[in-house]
Amino acid sequence: MLNPDFLWGGAVAANQLEGAWNLNGKGVSTADCMTAGSVNVAREYTDGVIPGKYYPSHDAIDFYHHYKEDIALFAEMGFKCFRTSINWTRIYPEGDEEQPNEEGLKFYDDLFDECLKYNIEPVVTLSHYETPYGLVKKYNSWEDRRVIDFFVRYARTVFKRYKNKVKYWMTFNEINCIALHPETPTGIRSSEKDPDYWQIVLQAAHHEFIASALTVRIAHEINPNFRVGMMMLYPLNYAETCNPEDTIAAMKIMDQQYYFSDVQVRGLYTNKSRKFQASHSVILKEEPGDADILRNGKVDYIGFSYYMSNCSSANPDRQITGGNMIEGIRNPYLKETDWGWQIDPVGLRISLNNLYDRYQIPLFIVENGMGAVDTIDIDGSIHDSYRISYLKAHIEEMKKAVEKDGVDLMGYTPWGPIDLVSAGTGEMKKRYGFIYVDRDNEGKGTLKRFKKDSFTWYKKVIATNGENLE
Repeated sequence: MLNPDFLWGGAVAANQLEGAWNLNGKGVSTADCMTAGSVNVAREYTDGVIPGKYYPSHDAIDFYHHYKEDIALFAEMGFKCFRTSINWTRIYPEGDEEQPNEEGLKFYDDLFDECLKYNIEPVVTLSHYETPYGLVKKYNSWEDRRVIDFFVRYARTVFKRYKNKVKYWMTFNEINCIALHPETPTGIRSSEKDPDYWQIVLQAAHHEFIASALTVRIAHEINPNFRVGMMMLYPLNYAETCNPEDTIAAMKIMDQQYYFSDVQVRGLYTNKSRKFQASHSVILKEEPGDADILRNGKVDYIGFSYYMSNCSSANPDRQITGGNMIEGIRNPYLKETDWGWQIDPVGLRISLNNLYDRYQIPLFIVENGMGAVDTIDIDGSIHDSYRISYLKAHIEEMKKAVEKDGVDLMGYTPWGPIDLVSAGTGEMKKRYGFIYVDRDNEGKGTLKRFKKDSFTWYKKVIATNGENLE
């Protein structure tokens, strides 16, 4: 049995559903500079907002004006929590101002109050793929150590403002993605083709680590009951064969991800981390006191996203398949989604065990889901049995990790309880939600909300604390 206080809910990101990108004092974020792509084309990151290009996050699903309606639907499903993020540029439009934007603060007051009205705990990410574009222009984002102070000021502001409304926090969404696609989380323009790529991204990551650690300490000072976690993308990798070299290849993929969680959970760079830096000719610029900051700012829990798994091989000529930030070799034992993501429920149980055995602190599955093309019938019904099957299988394996393996798990918030803009492509066609939103890839539609079959199913799951999955 799961704990009776298990946090069932759903997860979103402010920039992918709020819209209202330039209203009430909000500044431009990196997400506002991301154009729409397609299933085979990632979003383009532009220098500011260019006339004539389509930026889906500008309007998204207009949650900014529909949040009361949407929170009511979440409450109808029985949500215990709602994971969202604060759009940094609603609070500090350029990122480096001395004083916050009161209208932005007021919006989140109202949003959190609406959640609490239904006894839904807000779970809030401070930075979810929307760095202020002003910081990119002036400081080249997290490459500059001065951005630490701007982030800490922002964090302190919202901690104080919402100290009696929000208990659960996370610092950076999928922090390890800075080493995969740095433009998406930070706006830093660099690729592995650049000779100084690793120096750039690992130095920027160091600044994020320091910012996160300082933020954890401040949070606990403001409210000792705050629980502040890290958040990582967990890209489970198997060796393609029992060839030991394939096992080494899979290990190397995972070591790169553990680089980030090790620092935030253990409070230091491990021997492997230092070897990784050296192997890429990285010399971190660390200031006196940084080691103490990291040691004293360890997180309270690990939030992570899990969508799929991959296989790794020492053979560079093996055919790869698509995935969430990381591509891998096709696994013949698994099926795929329409976007080529391999469906691996058992991999979630393995991932939970891997993380808990390594760190022995509470875990929180804060993203899990299946992007699919949904068809709406004339009567407004959406029959998404494929989504129910995906989530049911993953919840079953999640329960095994808790009940059979002893994993300490706080909660489960599947990604996109309401359809929203895809982070990878900017599409609306790639839908995750229990709630359908009438919006297409070109931004057309009424924005009307419709319940899918999965809405009723998930309501039953929550009501029975995961016991009834039929």
